[in-house]
Amino acid sequence: MAGRAEPPEGFPGDLSGGEEEFRSTVFDESFVKAAQLEEYSAQQRIEDHTSPVRRRDPGPVGSLFASLPKQGLALAVIILVALATAVYLGNSMPYSGRPAGSAPPAQISVVPLAPDGSVPGGEPDELYSGSAAADFGSGAAGLDLPEARATENYSQGQVADALALAKEYVVASGITPEVLTGATALPVRALLRPEQQRRLDRSLAGGTGEAPATGWLVRFDTSEAEPADAPVRVDGVFSVTEADGALEVSTTHVLVYALRPAADPQAPASLFFVRRELRMSFTDEDLRGRTTVLLGSRVLAGPADCTGSSARSLRPLLAGESGPGPGERHTDLFDLTGEARLCGGTLGTG
Repeated sequence: MAGRAEPPEGFPGDLSGGEEEFRSTVFDESFVKAAQLEEYSAQQRIEDHTSPVRRRDPGPVGSLFASLPKQGLALAVIILVALATAVYLGNSMPYSGRPAGSAPPAQISVVPLAPDGSVPGGEPDELYSGSAAADFGSGAAGLDLPEARATENYSQGQVADALALAKEYVVASGITPEVLTGATALPVRALLRPEQQRRLDRSLAGGTGEAPATGWLVRFDTSEAEPADAPVRVDGVFSVTEADGALEVSTTHVLVYALRPAADPQAPASLFFVRRELRMSFTDEDLRGRTTVLLGSRVLAGPADCTGSSARSLRPLLAGESGPGPGERHTDLFDLTGEARLCGGTLGTG
């Protein structure tokens, strides 16, 4: 044994070898307290407990937060501050412009005009050439748009888009053959916001208290009259301004239709004149979605039959017919029809 300071196998209890890596592991008090399971002591296990461990009470809320990582707490505080700031700014910042979802009621009026005498008849070309509509354009070509200029809050391109959409509405509601005959209203409906689409639907259905449908679009009672095989003559002007944070396009135009009696293509044609004054509004969202809000519509139409309502469809007088209206004389239709009389006043405003 001389000369050997330790047994060949090392001291009993030596932690060398595979267990060497655990020598530096120290379980401090905070680690022990954070454990979710606690082992019962020997004395506790011989008493009433059947399980050697128990789950610790999570403790008060403060202890729970104290156990969370500091980075997580900091991130949570940043998120809460950002949300609170967004809510505050959303409620306190002023909004410029009309909300896209709210459409004011359209002020719509339709004024039928009766002739002061009989309605002249003939072939469409002859009738057009002998009237003030001789210099009008055919269809959409008769609607010239002004040069687009930027406003305070809208670019030149946006103004041009608003003018183009306003013209599209005029064409859809006053020139499209399927709309004129009442076959469909979809070309007009597609250009309106959803709220106004529903108002148009109620007007077409003849709902009580609704604005006349003929203020939204031109439609004839095809059981009595239908368009002749001739293009609609059109003349009109457009202007654009910015008001209440939106672009407003105003247009005054006259449409002249050649009509014949229903199901009688050989009968003489006659002319029917419609003057429309429309105001349309466009917000940023309207321009992106290609929709508009009809703010107002004033329609003068004749020569009309005063014996029936023109709210759902216009009722023109045809060649050879006459029907002087009971109202006062009226010559405000660009002097196109000569002397005319009001058919008992205005058809509803809505």
